Amino acid sequence: MAEAATEKQLIEGCIREERRFQEMLYHRFSPKMFSVCMGYAGGNSDAADLLQEAFIKIFKNIGEFRFDCPLEAWIRRIVVNTAIDHYRKHVRQLPTFSLDESVDSVDETEFSHPTDHRYFLELIAALPHGYRLVFNLYVVEGLNHREIAEKTGISEGTSKSQLARARKYLQQKLKQESHIQENPQTDAGRSFQLV
Repeated sequence: MAEAATEKQLIEGCIREERRFQEMLYHRFSPKMFSVCMGYAGGNSDAADLLQEAFIKIFKNIGEFRFDCPLEAWIRRIVVNTAIDHYRKHVRQLPTFSLDESVDSVDETEFSHPTDHRYFLELIAALPHGYRLVFNLYVVEGLNHREIAEKTGISEGTSKSQLARARKYLQQKLKQESHIQENPQTDAGRSFQLV
């Protein structure tokens, strides 16, 4: 039954707190969820901490899973909510900006999916925490600014401003990268573009 356990068997084993089922669930879903955490965290160490905190919540609440959605979606929701909770705990320590402050005009273009996923994750990880959270909730999770405001406790205007600043930051970094690529003496090897 090692790695061939069904999701139902995994869930039932985790409810019984059987370590082997917990390990199987963790190994099955942790790689994807670590990528999600990387989107919200500032680096590998922070992402690992978020992942660990999320899996503690997953194992604690696994009995509440009702099979009304895919298990992976349920787990992802807990991971994202853990990142939001982390943000709320530290929000007073982090600078935020509102739309009342001047925000330079930002091209509202969308980013294409980069060919170098790891590099794009590094760019997102380099965003200031508030920018990173709003960018992920808006672009990756598909929430609107009202939903982001409700989940994070910031205003809709702040959400819009943080997203605009995140996009501007990423656009500047991608433009810098494209200038490096144009110089034949460098070996950047990355192809990012704005669509």
